[in-house]
Amino acid sequence: MTDTWLIVGLGNPGSEYSNNRHNVGQMVLDELASRMGGKFKVHKARAQVVEGRLGIGGPRVVLAKPMTYMNVSGGPVAGLCKFFDITPDHVIAVHDEIDIPFNTVKLKIGGGEGGHNGLRDISKALATKDYLRVRVGVGRPPGRMDTADYVLRDFATAEKKELPFLLDEAADAVELLISEGLLAAQQKHHPAKA
Repeated sequence: MTDTWLIVGLGNPGSEYSNNRHNVGQMVLDELASRMGGKFKVHKARAQVVEGRLGIGGPRVVLAKPMTYMNVSGGPVAGLCKFFDITPDHVIAVHDEIDIPFNTVKLKIGGGEGGHNGLRDISKALATKDYLRVRVGVGRPPGRMDTADYVLRDFATAEKKELPFLLDEAADAVELLISEGLLAAQQKHHPAKA
């Protein structure tokens, strides 16, 4: 068993999905890869990966964007865990979350998947729900819009202006989660209500 972390950005493959709300997890991984100075390469586990360290002398990480559709993300995640000898407690799933407002980042370990099929498939493939999640808020669909239609749309114009800050905060949350643990990351990213 290694001390390597697997950071998975959930989304759908293909340029037509690349700017969708559902792909915000992969957008966060692009930010992390940029910070590490790495380029994604295709891995046999049906994912694009970047291997490296977070910071100088920092922990070894594997950034992964599954090349499968969101609802079958589990296979690539389980394959990468096996290949790199990573246990579920060293897996971080970065994903869109409709149950928290846009421009909000929350962290947790385990728990339910809240109807998120990507998480459900990962839990099934890893045979546990006990992996870390960085939940990137995209807000709820307006009116009676179908949830699937909403998450498969690009961010609204006003949201696009704020998006770089949200991606930056989510990337910071991943780094803090690895360097200082869940509690410290939650204390920073879940400010107490005044």
